Formats: sequence, structure tokens, C-alpha cells
Amino acid sequence: MAHGEPLPIRRTIRRAQLRDMVPLADSTIWEMEQRGEFPLRFALSPRCVVWDLAEVEAWLQARRSRPVGRAFTPNPKNRRAGPVKGAGQPHIAASREE
Repeated sequence: MAHGEPLPIRRTIRRAQLRDMVPLADSTIWEMEQRGEFPLRFALSPRCVVWDLAEVEAWLQARRSRPVGRAFTPNPKNRRAGPVKGAGQPHIAASREE
């Protein structure tokens, strides 16, 4: 585009519409934005943020086309502190009736 030409108007969506499309928590979306894994929001006013609908749809399409690996499962052997319960033993509440 040459200097001075207006940008094309693109459709935007607000948070409620984004939640309908992407069933992730707000904090998860924010963290993904910070890591560059989700389209960035932008402010229309000090109290109104929106996302570009085309960018969100492209992100969803990319997620459909390649599988996402499972979440990291921590190894309990690497804990700094031991388990609260004994290994393989059910939790038994201490009784004061003696």
C-alpha cells in the first residue's frame, strides 16, 4: 500500500465472542499472547480490547491442521519435598477420641 491509503477495515471480535470461539480461560489466552502463540489483542479505547477475527480464525485453522502435544507431566520423583501422604497409603484422619 502506498503512503496515505487507508487500511482495509477488518472485522474484530470482543472478549465474549472470543470465548464462544476459543474455549480457553482468559489467563491462558493472555499467557499464549505473551509467548506469541495466539493473536494479539489491541485496544479500541482504554476499556475495550478486541481481536482481529481473521487472525483468530487462522489460528484455529492452524490448530486443526496440526495436533498439539499433551501437557507436560511432572515426575513425582523430582519433587523437592516428599508427598503429603505415605506412598500408596490412603489418608487417614487422626482421631482425638481415645
